[in-house]
Amino acid sequence: MGRRPIDMDKLILDLVLNDNMDEKKALAAKIKDIAYKKGIFPSSINGFYMARGKGQTALDFTVPAMNLRVLTYDLARAIFRVAKSINCGAFIFEIAKSEMGYTNQPPVEYVAVILGAAVREGWSGPVFIQGDHFQVNAKNFRQDPEKEIEAIKTLILQALDAGFYNIDIDSSTVVDLSQKNIKRQQKDNYETCAKLTNFIRQHQPKGIEVSVGGEIGEVGEKNSTVEDLEAFMTGFNDRLRKGRTGMSKVSVQTGTSHGGVVLPDGSMAQVKLDFETLRTLSKEAREKYGMAGAVQHGASTLPSDAFGKFPEVGTAEVHLATEFQNMVYESKHFPKELKDKIYEWLKANAASERKAGQTDEQFFYSSRKKALGPFKKEIMGLPRDTRDAIAKELEARFAFLFDKLNVKNTKDPVLKNTILKRVIHRKPKAHGAVDMSGEGAD
Repeated sequence: MGRRPIDMDKLILDLVLNDNMDEKKALAAKIKDIAYKKGIFPSSINGFYMARGKGQTALDFTVPAMNLRVLTYDLARAIFRVAKSINCGAFIFEIAKSEMGYTNQPPVEYVAVILGAAVREGWSGPVFIQGDHFQVNAKNFRQDPEKEIEAIKTLILQALDAGFYNIDIDSSTVVDLSQKNIKRQQKDNYETCAKLTNFIRQHQPKGIEVSVGGEIGEVGEKNSTVEDLEAFMTGFNDRLRKGRTGMSKVSVQTGTSHGGVVLPDGSMAQVKLDFETLRTLSKEAREKYGMAGAVQHGASTLPSDAFGKFPEVGTAEVHLATEFQNMVYESKHFPKELKDKIYEWLKANAASERKAGQTDEQFFYSSRKKALGPFKKEIMGLPRDTRDAIAKELEARFAFLFDKLNVKNTKDPVLKNTILKRVIHRKPKAHGAVDMSGEGAD
């Protein structure tokens, strides 16, 4: 008798709904093993980005980095379907430190779910999974810098062990704009980023150069400048250990905010995004520092006509998150009874987050992401046809974004510049617990 075919849908449900971390890790290892056997590899986009920085790839595309907070398996499957249909290889799945907490998706689960989706859709080749906004908490940093840095190191070890080979360090939270000298403004930022980059290089799997991103301007604050970039990079490079690879990209602020700004009536405020800043900083990042270019955060709630401009100005990567969450909540297929239940839960459990003067629309919009973890099992437990119908709606949006960002036919150059390697992980050293609170997702 032959072997039974793999029921990946069941494996993923068992993984996601399991609260026992040891059992979750065992299921994740099984899924990763299946993925490797199918020619699917968690990979680093570093080689591809370095080739872009050297002018060895085209510049007329922008890599979408997508944060999946809810229905991760179903939406990842939709993304792989779109990618296969246009021969796309340049796309990233990511999740921020804060999102791991409020969506209840630890690194080991997130990677396995993405790889399971790749298996289910017949994907082959690299899969780029990224730790987004591994963010330094400014308040904690001011009280005890070393303790806060140790907490980020713990998360890095967990992420590397799970298969995150792309990590965005966000120490822009400790930029001190009260300083008149730009290098002094950036000092805590570049020192912390360099320290964590050195740590990543020390612990990354043998044969894999993790793609590391830094950030020079906190999203929602003042727009970044060439002088900010130069001050940050000079300090960062001075503190990077000799012979070690630095960053592949740099995130900048150009006028957006995480999640967008919702008006009292529930509509979104229009954003004025400075594309010339993106053009200038991307060019500087490539030509002076050999990186892929600048990264745009907080983009998913921008007007649709903005996305075609990112490739035009040479943006390396754009981060997309909140719109996908919004589309799930607002889908005609999302059960009204469940949504009402979630909103009642928010009234009781997220009341402290309600700002003075907020309307119900503003409060629910800003807080409903916090219900995704507590209601994860109920949402994943929706009937298959309901989940498929919601994913189908988002699949159309993914196709639109991939088209506007011009990532069609990028699989061959990605394969040319990416190392495919099976990694056998050793058990990471204990570093303590990780505080997943904070902001920082798009």
